[in-house]
Amino acid sequence: MSIEHSLAAFEKAQNLIPGGVNSPVRAFKSVGGIPRFIAQGEGGYLIDIDENRYVDYVQSWGPLIFGHRDESIENAVIEAVKHGLSFGAPTEAENDLAELIISIYDSIEKIRFVSSGTEAVMSAIRLARGFTGRDDIVKFTGCYHGHSDALLVQAGSGAVTFGTPSSPGVPADFTKHTLLAEYNNIESVRACFKDSPGIACVIIEPIAGNMGLVPATKDFLAELRAVCDEYGALLIFDEVMSGFRACLHGAESITGTKPDLVTLGKVIGGGMPVGAFGGRREIMAHLSPEGGVYQAGTLSGNPVAMAAGLASIHKLKTNARVFSVLEARAVRLMSGFAEAAAKHNIGLQTDVRGSMFGFFFSDDSVGNFAEALKSDTARFACFHAAMLDAGFYFACSQFETGFISTATTDMMIEETIAAADKIFGEMQ
Repeated sequence: MSIEHSLAAFEKAQNLIPGGVNSPVRAFKSVGGIPRFIAQGEGGYLIDIDENRYVDYVQSWGPLIFGHRDESIENAVIEAVKHGLSFGAPTEAENDLAELIISIYDSIEKIRFVSSGTEAVMSAIRLARGFTGRDDIVKFTGCYHGHSDALLVQAGSGAVTFGTPSSPGVPADFTKHTLLAEYNNIESVRACFKDSPGIACVIIEPIAGNMGLVPATKDFLAELRAVCDEYGALLIFDEVMSGFRACLHGAESITGTKPDLVTLGKVIGGGMPVGAFGGRREIMAHLSPEGGVYQAGTLSGNPVAMAAGLASIHKLKTNARVFSVLEARAVRLMSGFAEAAAKHNIGLQTDVRGSMFGFFFSDDSVGNFAEALKSDTARFACFHAAMLDAGFYFACSQFETGFISTATTDMMIEETIAAADKIFGEMQ
């Protein structure tokens, strides 16, 4: 497989853009090799500038449930563009998408659109602090909630620690109100509440996708809800990745636990830049201009993004069966991987939630970030490079999630399993 043009493009990019990329994970740092520069997407495939074709299991990190260049979404975008790219004023499309999402998510009574998942989470936390009058927040090690300062926090060696910045440029004063707990460990959460009298909210990915796919257990989320109620803190579900991906009605419908606020992104824009946060009416009433908590954005509710989101979410609502089809394909992919790995005596842990899937090169099950870190990242890097050369495009990190689209056919799944089987055999 020739990658001559991608190599040249990457060399040029490194002189123009820090690291040659506009988002760090794209640089292939954790897996080695050269990132592929993409020319176009086509259904379930990516095609790079060297005209190599790949089965795409990244799907723009989640939003392309219907694959690349879905006709109905594409037509909706083209029609919206004909009327203008941005107005900085209200449009009926904002009402329509808000109404559609509210009709689907039981925990959302009012919603506000923004332009990214990072912005959605940042705004939801500010709202939680404004609503409760408290400053501290609890997050979980391994859960990524965007790159806002207060959430760029790394864990200590213990189960609970006050946060310290994990990026230069973030003052310690910005993270001193962020407490860390261990995913799927309710005692670590209780320890946070004992350490702080002023916790405004607990934020969690109920289906974590940024340490690899690691779902929270139903019992843990139920206990988390009870602890928040006991101390008067809000519970925020970060579903920027899982919202409308794992199922139609959100993690609440899978887990049985109802959050106070939900953050969304990716999928609700059908591939366009968009995010949103919403929740109970009385909480959202504290948001400006109705209340005193300020949040604003010139491109919030952008008409092109709203059009793409409407087309995508409407298709999901009117054809909810798509989730069972996608889940069946994801289950087949991961069961095929597990069988092939076992045949070659390779430890592999797999999981599936709807159209989301994940796998770890590990002999032991993974339920939190510390356990995820024990996986064999060197083996993953070898596997990733070999699969890429064979024409299969997976996320370039052991700690990311994969996605199935409606354009990912059963034949593609079987071809992927066969390639993985061959590569596992060569990894001995």
